[in-house]
Amino acid sequence: MTIKNLKSGLVRSTILAGLAAISAPAVLAQDVDTIAEATEDSSVQQTIVVTGTRIPQQNLIGTSPVTNIGAGEITTRGVVRVEDIVNTLPQAFAGQGSAVSNGSSGTATVNLRGLGANRTLVLMNGRRMPYGSPQLAAADLNQIPAALIERVDVLTGGASAVYGSDAIAGVVNFIMKDDFEGVRIDSNYSFFQHNNNNTTMQELNAANGYDAPSGSTTDGTAYDITAIMGVNSDDGNGNITAYASYRNVEAVNQGQRDYSNCALTGSGPYGCGGSATNLDANFLVLGTGNIPVFDDENPGAGGLPGLFGVKDGVFSDGSSGTFNYNPFNYYQRPDERYSFGVNGHYEFNKNVEVYTELSFMHNRTFAQIAPSGVFGGGIAGDAGGINCNNAFLSGQQFEYLCGSQGLTTDDTATGVLILRRNVEGGNRTDDLTHQTFRGVAGARGEIADTGLQYDVFASFARVSLSQSYLNELSKVKVAKALNAVDDGEGNIVCAVNADADTSNDDGQCVPYDIFSANGPSQAALGYVVSPLLSNGSTDAQNIVGTIAGDLTQHGMKIPSATEGLGFVVGAEYRRNSLSFTPDAGFQSGDGYGQGGPTTPISGSTESYEFFGELNVPLVQDKPGIYDLGLEFAYRYSDYTTPDATTDTYKVGFDYAPVEDIRFRASYQQAARTANIFELYDAQGLGLFDLTEQGPDGDTYYDPCSGSNPAATAAQCANTGVTAAQYGFIADNPAGQFNQLTGGNLELDPEVSETFTIGFVFEPTFMDGLTLSVDYFDITVEDYISTVNPETALNECLENGDAFFCSLVNRGGGGTLWAGTSGFITATNVNTGELSTSGFDVNAAYSFDIGTFGSMTMDYTATILQDLITQELPTSEPYDSIGFYGGRHGTSNPEYRHIAGASWETPWNVTAGLTWRHFGEVELESGAQPLDSQNYLDVNATYDVFENTSLRAGINNVMDDEPPLSSSVGSGFGNGNTFPQVYDALGRYVFFGATVDF
Repeated sequence: MTIKNLKSGLVRSTILAGLAAISAPAVLAQDVDTIAEATEDSSVQQTIVVTGTRIPQQNLIGTSPVTNIGAGEITTRGVVRVEDIVNTLPQAFAGQGSAVSNGSSGTATVNLRGLGANRTLVLMNGRRMPYGSPQLAAADLNQIPAALIERVDVLTGGASAVYGSDAIAGVVNFIMKDDFEGVRIDSNYSFFQHNNNNTTMQELNAANGYDAPSGSTTDGTAYDITAIMGVNSDDGNGNITAYASYRNVEAVNQGQRDYSNCALTGSGPYGCGGSATNLDANFLVLGTGNIPVFDDENPGAGGLPGLFGVKDGVFSDGSSGTFNYNPFNYYQRPDERYSFGVNGHYEFNKNVEVYTELSFMHNRTFAQIAPSGVFGGGIAGDAGGINCNNAFLSGQQFEYLCGSQGLTTDDTATGVLILRRNVEGGNRTDDLTHQTFRGVAGARGEIADTGLQYDVFASFARVSLSQSYLNELSKVKVAKALNAVDDGEGNIVCAVNADADTSNDDGQCVPYDIFSANGPSQAALGYVVSPLLSNGSTDAQNIVGTIAGDLTQHGMKIPSATEGLGFVVGAEYRRNSLSFTPDAGFQSGDGYGQGGPTTPISGSTESYEFFGELNVPLVQDKPGIYDLGLEFAYRYSDYTTPDATTDTYKVGFDYAPVEDIRFRASYQQAARTANIFELYDAQGLGLFDLTEQGPDGDTYYDPCSGSNPAATAAQCANTGVTAAQYGFIADNPAGQFNQLTGGNLELDPEVSETFTIGFVFEPTFMDGLTLSVDYFDITVEDYISTVNPETALNECLENGDAFFCSLVNRGGGGTLWAGTSGFITATNVNTGELSTSGFDVNAAYSFDIGTFGSMTMDYTATILQDLITQELPTSEPYDSIGFYGGRHGTSNPEYRHIAGASWETPWNVTAGLTWRHFGEVELESGAQPLDSQNYLDVNATYDVFENTSLRAGINNVMDDEPPLSSSVGSGFGNGNTFPQVYDALGRYVFFGATVDF
């Protein structure tokens, strides 16, 4: 079959009725580069390699559905970050990207089918990409220069038999230019424009005394420039293509949008919240020491747990003195990237062609959140406490904290935690620099005159990380500096330097004043602020050898078929190693805002694998059977680390009764072995979010907190709450609690099953129309994960299950967040089952419109039937379709599509319109629904000269604001929404130019 000028219709499609329903059709991909081209002479056949199989073939349509994104679509949408174009696909869910601030790894990932980025395999030219970072196993899309992309193939569903471990949710294969000739300069410039006119948010901010932006704002400037140079050899047998690229992205803070200027609270109507850790110190009394729990109606007499402030005779009530942290957080991280590379190949003869790929990337990005603080500490560290002889205490403050309780200057006020924001010290900034080197060397050709093709290559990649976490407060230093005393000569010094014991003296210690109106000195800030540093690297080694061929010329074919058997056999060796070393402060969890220790990781995984594929044409060119065939694939993998073996396989079916329509189905078993992080990650404490509760206005996170807990005494007792603690447990006002995470060397491989069935319709009577519908069903068993801390807590409360209750550890005062003794265990284990099913519907139609040029219309949609998680074999499954937040994570709509129309005019102008739709979702309780979103994008390209093309466009033309919620969490949630899902910054305006020399 001759394949000529294949449009992006094979990229995007949907049902025919969907096309008819578009009154103003939008387009996604205009004239995309041809995926494969045969010569004009139909007698000359050309073979191609399709993502999802290693067997070269003439037929582009395989038994596993593949979606393609062409280079034309990337340029016409003004993309400077590769993840932005991949994430527009309905099959892709939110992953790491530029809009993640809290806990950012500084990388960009892709998450197919919502099964997790670590279950999506990323390839470049059919070869594996390395770990994205010494902190994250998923490949970093920053390693891929957008201007060099020829096309992107996205195969959803298991493909481990073809590519090995990790291809459970699917494969994203970036095909790069390698035969470019000449010189090209490609550049892009873009920015965001938004009108801050959200009346509700303006009023909420004003009511809390927060300054919110108003009117039009322009920000988030980004630009990139890429130079490409290619030269063919004189004999035409070889090519070298080299490139150099630079990218710069400007930061956008949440304070630059009125709808993200404050953190929303409540379930509607919303309020503006904040943190109790403020510039003016607040104190959290646990009621477990010698200070009575604060009661705002009867101070000092005990009662409700809460906050009070000690400020020169003025006591605040438990709800005042909050800090607005949102404006400091990044909505878009600043980013600077350099990349260089060269691809080359030379064919000596038909038996020997050598090739190479070399690339280098340097990427530096900054994550930023609000200033750090003393988040529940004191002179005894996490245990809190204030020395009654503190030289900064006023007489009134001493009397309230100490004197009224019968304490003297020789005593310590215990049972009180200090909450004080280090506003003077500036924002916490995570400076992340990644450098990636990747090299491939290989040889391919025909074996003698057999028609068999061999391909052998070796690749090596190294990703290094340098991290500096700045403006963080040291717990150890703060504890010393808070314990300030008079040395007897009128000087205020640190107590460690004033006692008789000289063994613990700290000559650098400067007293830290959080009590008086003077505040801490610059010298004190210089002492208590301690940067946290880490570095690491990860290496990937891969050696693959294959022999493939079409056995037609050897007579090996089914008599009823015109084509012979196609096959590939091969062997692969793969090794990943990693070393990550945080400094002593990181490892000890010395940073107050760190959220727990950051542990070192060192380890490796290694495998030896053998695989094969077989393509069997059964019947061809017969009445009622235009084409009928089967596909088989098998891979055996032996892992030395971890010690495990896997068998993965594929069976595919392909039937075309006539040339116009083709039915296809496949069944695959895939596997994923544990990565280095899941195996070797040392155990330590981190933070997780509990879903906000209290629909009747009694807001809480921990159901056992407050004076009137939501859970009964018996239920709370299951979680470790004592009778004395019940009714006196302090809730975390930010909804963040401790979890113990870490690796497990006894993990078994995950195993998945994927079933797909569908059809492709390309009618000969309607040239230019392509329609495909595919059903998919993916099930992952024994998936490697942790037991969701919220699930563990709820199961323990409701059922008293011994397994779940063993994971809940109540700490001081019964809390799950104060200090380090309260946490929920969430280490890696082989847990339950993940499954998802639904339909991908694709359609495209290209047609001429006479003297006015040609038009291409296309549409891609995914309709989910289920997205089910069973966290343990004994637990009740839950479906995340239509939900977000808590255990459901980011938004999981039932329906999502992207549609477009492109008009190629006879006046050297191509204009496009795109419609992106994202369905509605809500919290599991039915509260805080996020309405469906519709975005319109426009673009135009003008070929000024034969060698010069200009382009411009606007994405989110209507400047639609993202849907807002107070329950987006701190993972991919940011600024009251999910920026990796929705257009969070407003209109995106871009310009670009391509000049060839």
